[in-house]
Amino acid sequence: MEKYFKKVSYVPEATINDLASKSGERKDKRKFPPIHDTNINDLPSDPGERKDIMHYSANQRDEVRRRYLTKGPFQPYGHKFKQILIAGSTRRFNPDWFDQYGSWLKYSISRKSAFCLYCYLFKDEVRKQGGSDAFVKEGFNSWNKPDRLLTHMGKPPNSTHIIAAQMCEDLMNQNQSIVHALFKQDDKVKTEYRIRLNASINASRFLLRQGLPFRGHTEKEEAVNKGNFLELVKYTGEQNDAIRKVILNNAPGNNQMISPVIQKDIVHSFAEEGRQAILEEIGHGVFGLLVDESADVSHKEQMGVVLRFVDKRGAIKERFIGVFHKKRISSGDVKTGTRQNQERSLSRPENTHWGSHHKTLLRLEELFSTTIKVLEYIQDEGVEDVKKHQAYGLLKYFHIFDCVFYLHLMLLILGFTANLSLVLQQKDQDILNAVSLVESTKRELQKLRDDGWELLMAKVASFCKIHDAEILIMEEDFVDRRRPRKRTNITNMHHYKVNCFCTVLDLQIQESNDRFTEVTIDLLICMASLSPIYSFHGFDKEKLVRLAKFYPDDFSYGELLSLEQQLEIYIDNIRRGERFKNVENLGDLSCLMVNTRKHIAHPLVYKLLKLVLTLLVATASVKRCFSAMKLVKTAARNRIGDQFLSDCMVCFIEKELFDSVSNEKVVERFQKMNEHRVVL
Repeated sequence: MEKYFKKVSYVPEATINDLASKSGERKDKRKFPPIHDTNINDLPSDPGERKDIMHYSANQRDEVRRRYLTKGPFQPYGHKFKQILIAGSTRRFNPDWFDQYGSWLKYSISRKSAFCLYCYLFKDEVRKQGGSDAFVKEGFNSWNKPDRLLTHMGKPPNSTHIIAAQMCEDLMNQNQSIVHALFKQDDKVKTEYRIRLNASINASRFLLRQGLPFRGHTEKEEAVNKGNFLELVKYTGEQNDAIRKVILNNAPGNNQMISPVIQKDIVHSFAEEGRQAILEEIGHGVFGLLVDESADVSHKEQMGVVLRFVDKRGAIKERFIGVFHKKRISSGDVKTGTRQNQERSLSRPENTHWGSHHKTLLRLEELFSTTIKVLEYIQDEGVEDVKKHQAYGLLKYFHIFDCVFYLHLMLLILGFTANLSLVLQQKDQDILNAVSLVESTKRELQKLRDDGWELLMAKVASFCKIHDAEILIMEEDFVDRRRPRKRTNITNMHHYKVNCFCTVLDLQIQESNDRFTEVTIDLLICMASLSPIYSFHGFDKEKLVRLAKFYPDDFSYGELLSLEQQLEIYIDNIRRGERFKNVENLGDLSCLMVNTRKHIAHPLVYKLLKLVLTLLVATASVKRCFSAMKLVKTAARNRIGDQFLSDCMVCFIEKELFDSVSNEKVVERFQKMNEHRVVL
């Protein structure tokens, strides 16, 4: 997930009035592999994984450069930088250098080295043979010589780095580019262009906020309904004279700002502004990553990603940043294209949200007789033969022993886990209550496994008798319905008790133990010592110090010693504060500490509190995002591309951030995406 580390917006480093003369300089004699146009929609963020800029075809290089500059340098503030032994001392990369050297310095996690963004993009275009390739090819990792970073920049106006920085500035400054110098527009053209663009942005804003599709079945001129986007732009033009004049009456055919490509670029601009706002909320703080997967309406597996963090006001935030189609397409196992070769992949059975099935099974047990009557009616009176055959098959299954047995077995198991499932889905989770329920659920499942067989069989026998279902004699030989003529050499008792009942419960218990290990339970118990309930009744200094030791990368040995002393002062100070007496949960405690500036007085305690609040107990937030995916990608909209789907979902789910994005911000980002646009 490297793309979600801290990003820095492009800021030109220097302005140079006059570049050094390029005449008489040597040509670069290096040889590169054969150059072909390549897909640049997913450029690697890590500088150690990128291709040489000269490996892109000449007509792609400026677009690649523009995308890298728009993304900003890869600066993983929260990464654990590896220490290496240099001249008898351990050294590592200092993340403060990101702030010191700004937008050109980037770090490669894969290569464990630093690189220069500007020189990577333009060193080959700077026709002077000065400077080394340390910040372009091999990477810089002499952490004991930080002055080399300053040396690399050189002195204006003739250093390679400064010239490359100026070329980056010129590329991003459309008014100075050669392309736009040839197409200077007068004020009227610019005004009309801005009106058309804002009309398209406003139409996109409405459709995104409501989760509505953009395009229609056909968008031909003679079509009665051209789809939501075009019809909305048309309607807006009919209500506004200025828009009608520049769009409906005399807009140039190649500059109407309503094409599908324009629509996608506008949506992407909205989504990127939202993601940038999320990164600004996180700042340099820690965050947790919630990841889950689900199949969309076209049976493509989508991986949803949510970031959980504590913002600058001390509030817990869970922000959705996108969905991503799983690894097979990115690895090349599944090819994508157009028409007959559109994006496709086979679905794989997923683990579902079992809590939602408990109510379904309860209702089936309650309405079992009614369900059978309905199936019998469809079997006898149905119009379609397919439906009649389906009803016959279901009726046959409903009357066999297996159906009744598995129905009651799952009702027992899901009944024990239902409460725990509900608690873990809550946004404001009570850690103590969750820990207690986990332990109770594990004990009850074990008790059911040891002593619950007779209870289950009593319920099954009673149900079979009431509904005239098949009843088996447990001492008789078990017959496999799939291969009835083959002897199994086991009894019904062995099959249903050992192979089914005990096996299923053992799997459930093992899964619970794997998810809630002793270490995890200990972590949760230590977390509960921060709880403010009943005037911090559960406060325990030893447990909190033990909790800090779970985070060795965040608390040094010296900080652990300081934390012990700070905890005593903290609890005395907090308990005496009137405003803290009625606090009931950790989230409110965090916000109040920021409001009263206690987070500055007790920084180590507040750091520990933020780590606790960032800890993830369940992925319920991601599951709620998948519910939104069903509204955005419907059966009638099942060919929507992966990037467009992700962008639409970010705008639809994060409405608070989406509403805060101004048209001007969208216009600014939209203009940077392509140089062949009117200069504003």
